[in-house]
Amino acid sequence: MAVEYGPKQIRTHLFLGKPDTEENRKGFLSVVPLGRGSTPADVANACCYLASEEASFITGVNLEVDGGRCV
Repeated sequence: MAVEYGPKQIRTHLFLGKPDTEENRKGFLSVVPLGRGSTPADVANACCYLASEEASFITGVNLEVDGGRCV
């Protein structure tokens, strides 16, 4: 479903909590300390890390990939 509906941005307004406009997107990004939205590569890098040997002692944590927004 993500592949089918993602390019149409079907859920963007639900994520933002308001209509998907340039102004609303800027407002959302203004509360992200790193100043940008996440990319697929950001999430993929976190997944690769968690699947690697370097993360072999990590268990039971939430890894937020959100540019510091949840801090």
